Amino acid sequence: METWFLIVSTLCISAIVKAFYNLFFPSQKPGPKLPPGPPKFPIIGNLLWLHRYKSFSDLGPILRSVNTKFGPMVTLHITYYLAIFVSDRSLAHQALVENGSVFADRSLAVTVSKTSSSNQHSIASAAYGLTWRALRRNLTAEILNPSRIKSYSQARIRVLQILKQQLIKSRNTGDPIPVVDYFRHAMFFLLALMCFGAHVDENQLRKVEVVQRGMLLNIHRFDALNFWPKVTRILLYKLWKEFLQTRKNQADVFIPLIRARKKVKEEYLISKMKEGKERKEENDYILSYVDTLLDLQLPEEKRKLDEGEIVTLCAEFLNAGTDPTSTALQWIMANLVKYPLIQEKLYMEIKGVVGDAAEEVKEDDLRKMPYLKAVILEGLRRHPPAHFLFHGVTEDVIFNDFLVPRKGIIIFFIEEMGLDSKIWEDPLAFKPERFLRGEEEVDITGRKEIKMIPFGAGRRICPAHSLAMLHLEFFVANLVWFFEWKAKDGDDVDLSEKEEFTFVMKNPLQACIYSRPRQV
Repeated sequence: METWFLIVSTLCISAIVKAFYNLFFPSQKPGPKLPPGPPKFPIIGNLLWLHRYKSFSDLGPILRSVNTKFGPMVTLHITYYLAIFVSDRSLAHQALVENGSVFADRSLAVTVSKTSSSNQHSIASAAYGLTWRALRRNLTAEILNPSRIKSYSQARIRVLQILKQQLIKSRNTGDPIPVVDYFRHAMFFLLALMCFGAHVDENQLRKVEVVQRGMLLNIHRFDALNFWPKVTRILLYKLWKEFLQTRKNQADVFIPLIRARKKVKEEYLISKMKEGKERKEENDYILSYVDTLLDLQLPEEKRKLDEGEIVTLCAEFLNAGTDPTSTALQWIMANLVKYPLIQEKLYMEIKGVVGDAAEEVKEDDLRKMPYLKAVILEGLRRHPPAHFLFHGVTEDVIFNDFLVPRKGIIIFFIEEMGLDSKIWEDPLAFKPERFLRGEEEVDITGRKEIKMIPFGAGRRICPAHSLAMLHLEFFVANLVWFFEWKAKDGDDVDLSEKEEFTFVMKNPLQACIYSRPRQV
């Protein structure tokens, strides 16, 4: 037998024996320990113990049973990840709000996310530091300030009318309407107008939508490439090639739109210079997200963004504003179909504010509708689009007497916080009225106390949470004002879920809609 084979075999056997020895006789090193958790096996971590785990939608029930045994902080080793799960809302507040700067980091990106995030040059993936601050400040100051959000009101009206006409057209077929595709397209169209400007051709936007959806629906398949990347790039060569092609397709569609917007911006600036005076932005030129990215300087690298990084940031903008909002919209409308008395109560509130003859609900009307806000909040509490909040730490941290290591991931179980029976009476029920009994003071940003954080909390809170609330209130109010929503005869609304980019309805909502009578 070859000498090299004997050496390799001996090393492999020794490594396996040592791994199993460590498993059954773990060394007791002095100092703080990781939070408790089930036993882990070499290489595969807790996967044998988590035999029912297929996706994060399966993980919730498993975590609840683990928390019962090990407490509110649990360590799980999932292949190459060391993950610490936190399900207690008080601990979440201590970490995210009271110690926000420590728990605001991101772990180093693995193979797929490193490529898709342009080496962590996106707001969600960037490490806590100057680059992250510059990217986030640009979005919040230039796009998400109140006056800018108001400037996009015509885009919201335009998208609402398109959605209304599409629903009416589909209704005429006589079959229940699979509304999620219409909701998703409407939210995407709206965010695309904000991203690329109001004059983008609709056919181009459909191409953007196709490549974005392709990336999102395949992201979990591509995750396999993160496990031993030097090996899986060879063994899973076709999957690696497919991932790179998907990323290229995204760039091929986005870059022409970015360059076209750059040209529009240059022409606008030239026209201003020729006039020799400043003027307010006109209807034919409203600042877009791309406009701000073309001017942005990276403080640490002292350069502007390259086209690949702008593609990444545009993709992030579209994903963050499309899927979570359209998912939440579908969950809310599903509950209004399931509970027609709640829908009727909401309709009567809208009617009392806008009058019998109003063609649509205007944005200024929304602030006069407390029950509408209660419906939205209850939808977000009961069905948060994301169930888990991923964070990293800037250094090894002792938290709640346990070690949170720099190279680990700390994950906050936000769905569980919104279902805490110590805070919420009958937490599994859909009861908007709970927010009219004093609980409407619940701060969804979690600054004072965490009761529900559908948008996260602390320094990494979703920067567009106010915009998302506006979109949900505006579209829910108008969809209920335009139509009466009913389930198909004999059918009940199934509220079970599955995981895609967000946690969506396992069986998408099929609704029958009927026009509301109007008095002129």
